[in-house]
Amino acid sequence: MKKRIAILGSTGSIGTQSLEVIDKNPELFEIEVLTANNNVELLISQAKKFQPNAVVIANEKNYGIVSEALQNEPVKIFAGADALNQVVQMETIDLVITAMVGYAGLIPTWHAVKAGKNIALANKETLVVAGEIITSLAKKNQVDILPVDSEHSAIFQCLIGEVYNPVEKIFLTCSGGPFREKSKEDLEKVTVKDALAHPNWDMGAKITIDSATLMNKGFEAIEAHWLFGLPSSKIEVVIHPQSIIHSMIQFEDGSIKAQLGLPDMRLPIQYALGFPYRIKNNFPRFSFLDYPTLQFEKPNTKIFRNLALAFEALDAGGNVPCVLNAANEVVVQAFLDEKIEFLKMPEIIEKTMEKVNFIKNPDIDDLIQTNTETRRIAQLLTEDKF
Repeated sequence: MKKRIAILGSTGSIGTQSLEVIDKNPELFEIEVLTANNNVELLISQAKKFQPNAVVIANEKNYGIVSEALQNEPVKIFAGADALNQVVQMETIDLVITAMVGYAGLIPTWHAVKAGKNIALANKETLVVAGEIITSLAKKNQVDILPVDSEHSAIFQCLIGEVYNPVEKIFLTCSGGPFREKSKEDLEKVTVKDALAHPNWDMGAKITIDSATLMNKGFEAIEAHWLFGLPSSKIEVVIHPQSIIHSMIQFEDGSIKAQLGLPDMRLPIQYALGFPYRIKNNFPRFSFLDYPTLQFEKPNTKIFRNLALAFEALDAGGNVPCVLNAANEVVVQAFLDEKIEFLKMPEIIEKTMEKVNFIKNPDIDDLIQTNTETRRIAQLLTEDKF
């Protein structure tokens, strides 16, 4: 039987590439639900092509546009956050791809896990903010969380067949972003255009900025902690400019396994969709002859302070990773709006982490409150009003 898929965030980078994979394999998958926030035109186009059971436009102001455009299609149309949380619980869904950006992906993912839906996780913030809650609930409800991030997919693939072999360390590889070789003085002059020019990956604006600050890699370290049950002492970030080795694991005998390939997000997406089977494709193939040299470096956490802050949040636990994420979303948007400088981002995040009250064992309501309070404080700091 075909696997029935819901895509949360179908109009974003991961969502559109997921649809590309599904479109190439119509005998294996069918679309059950598509959702978007504001990209009305693309959502309508996707709905007409893939004929899902339902679509959800999160921004309720756009409901009329979507409804009118799809009135002659056999597609149910819903709007708003509550509809998003409800639609992921539909009995006809086999797998939910969480491709929404940022904190917005947490609550719908939580509802999907509560409903027993397997998750293809591209929204790393879900585990950054609520890793303990989500992983405990997934275990209780026998839900598989299949990583879509290329790094976590690589580790997941390398662990297959190694159930009896403890991991000594994992290496999360990192391109280093567009400013890998820049000094702190150079970064004082960085523009938004500079920061959006990622050397290897084609991603949305928010995650591209996170990659430039190395916050994305910090988030991935926290995500890896929850996905693979490893302490921060067993998670190491390595700069690898070519983005060919997507991550590695080292076992207790010193052996290292790595997963390699061209930087193409369709590969980890396809692996998560098809797991436990690999699906044949015609994507470009990697050749060692095209990459005679692979480089590795240690990240500079004094210049790229966000990476260090993420590890500090991981070790602190409780609601601190939630604070880290919320503050980061505020400062990234402020930077994109050209209201603060590039190096101001980690400074504001650190100050915010110091000001929000610590909660050791937060429940989901505590995290919602923490998220709100953090954004208020971070916003005031971006405006120099605190």
